[in-house]
Amino acid sequence: MEANELPLGFGMALAQHPEAMERFAGLPEAEQQAILEGVRAVHSKQEMRAYVEQLMK
Repeated sequence: MEANELPLGFGMALAQHPEAMERFAGLPEAEQQAILEGVRAVHSKQEMRAYVEQLMK
């Protein structure tokens, strides 16, 4: 997956959490797509931050 394919808010949130970015980048494409499907349900900056922090767990 190319970085320019990420939704802007998700990419910015990942940039603020390098551990989550590395974890996301290391996932198989199918799992990345599942996470991106979840991004569509996020409606605020705070929700996006929480969503990305959840990736670290």
